[in-house]
Amino acid sequence: MTYCVGLRLDRGIVFAADTRTNAGVDNVSTFSKMHVWERFGERVIVLMSAGNLAFTQSVVSLINERIDLGPDEHSLMNAHSMFQVARLIGETMRELRRSGKEMIDENPALFSSSFILGGQIEGEPPRLFHIYQEGNFIEATKDTLYFQIGEHKYGKPILDRVAKPEMRMGVAAKLVLISFDSTLGSNLSVGMPIDLLIYRKDELRVGEQRRIEENDPYFRKLSAAWSEAIRDAFARIDEYGEDGKEILYTNKGPIQFFTQPWLNPGLTTGAKLLYDRLMTANASLVPTEGQLAEDVQVTDGGMTVMFDI
Repeated sequence: MTYCVGLRLDRGIVFAADTRTNAGVDNVSTFSKMHVWERFGERVIVLMSAGNLAFTQSVVSLINERIDLGPDEHSLMNAHSMFQVARLIGETMRELRRSGKEMIDENPALFSSSFILGGQIEGEPPRLFHIYQEGNFIEATKDTLYFQIGEHKYGKPILDRVAKPEMRMGVAAKLVLISFDSTLGSNLSVGMPIDLLIYRKDELRVGEQRRIEENDPYFRKLSAAWSEAIRDAFARIDEYGEDGKEILYTNKGPIQFFTQPWLNPGLTTGAKLLYDRLMTANASLVPTEGQLAEDVQVTDGGMTVMFDI
C-alpha cells in the first residue's frame, strides 16, 4: 500500500511519500513514489502516486517519453501553468485506460491509481492538486491545505488539528513526519524509508530533498518524543467524573455509572444482592448511612467520606 501527503502553505509546499509496495506479506519491495521534474529558475513539478504500481509507472514513463520528444511536444516542461500540468496527467491516465479497456473490464484493480501533483511554474504561485483515477482533479485552497493518498486515515487527525497556512516550513515538515509516524505505527502496508521534499515559494528549484531511513536519528527522536507527548497529554487530562462520584458503588446508586471498588467480592447477581456494601447513598450519590461501615461523615462538599469499619 502507500501513504503520500502534500501540504501547501503560504511559504511553499511539503511533500512526503513512503516507498513500500507489496504483493502479499512475503513479497515486499521498495519503490520511489515521488517523481520530480525541474528546470532551474522556471519550474519545479512534483508528482506522488498511489495505487497499482505498474499503472502509475506507465503514467510516469509516458510523461517522460513526451518530454524527451522535444519542445514541440505538449509536455510537463512546456505547459504554461500547473493547471495545464494537472490536465496533461489526467489525459495521460485516460489514454492508458482506453488502451487497456479489455484488461480493465476483466480486472479494474489493475488500473486503480491516484496522484498528488504540486509545484510552481514561473508567473504563478505554488499550487497543489489531487488527481483521481478517472483523471479529474481538485486543487488545494486555504480551506483545504493538504491532500493525502493511500492509507490516509491514521495520519489525518493530526493534520486536521495542527495544519495552518502560516506555518514555517520546518514546522510543517515535522507535522507531516508525525503524520507518517502515526500511520507507520498502525498499518504494516506503509513502510520506511520516507521520501521528503521541501519546496519554498518562488525559489523555482528543488530545495531540500532527502530519503529518511528507518534508523534516521531525527525521525527516531521525533517518534519517541511524539509517543511520550501523547502519553503525557493523556495523563494530564482530567479523568471522567473527576468529582469522584462515579466511583461510589452502592446498593441504592445507579449501577451503570460506577466501577466497583466498594463492592464486596462475588461474581454472581445473587451475591451482589445478598451482601451489604460499605454504605448507601441518596439519589444525588451523597452517602447517607453505613452498612458495613459505621459513623459515616461527609466533608468538603461531598468530596471526602470518612467512616469506621
